[in-house]
Amino acid sequence: MRHKMGGRKLQRTSSHRRALLRNMSAALIKHEQITTTTAKARELRPYVEKLITLAKRGGLSNRRLAHARLLDDTQLTKLFDVLASRYAGRDGGYTRIVKAGYRASDAAPVAVIEFVDRDTSAKGQDSGPVMTEDEYADN
Repeated sequence: MRHKMGGRKLQRTSSHRRALLRNMSAALIKHEQITTTTAKARELRPYVEKLITLAKRGGLSNRRLAHARLLDDTQLTKLFDVLASRYAGRDGGYTRIVKAGYRASDAAPVAVIEFVDRDTSAKGQDSGPVMTEDEYADN
């Protein structure tokens, strides 16, 4: 029995799950909105919110803790400089999860996780070619 065992395994090993959360949190900080499965979004939400709380507290030790969990220097700078000041007056609840239907290939429930009061111009920067919904449906 798994009494008092928090978190989803997501059918991955612990190292793969840790890498998944690091990569997804870096992508969320970079683009401020990502689309993923509902289970992954629900698992990512507390991970990112704890990072923002560390950034709001500031200081070298909190920066080192955040770097150990994020491992992306560019996104760490954005986290401490941009996001910490943006959410300085907010006591939690930095992200929202919006259900976005089901994926066509495997019928997995899909959700959009995004920052509350996000910068809409951040989505798509340096992300390479992006397909529209019509192009995606044609492929």
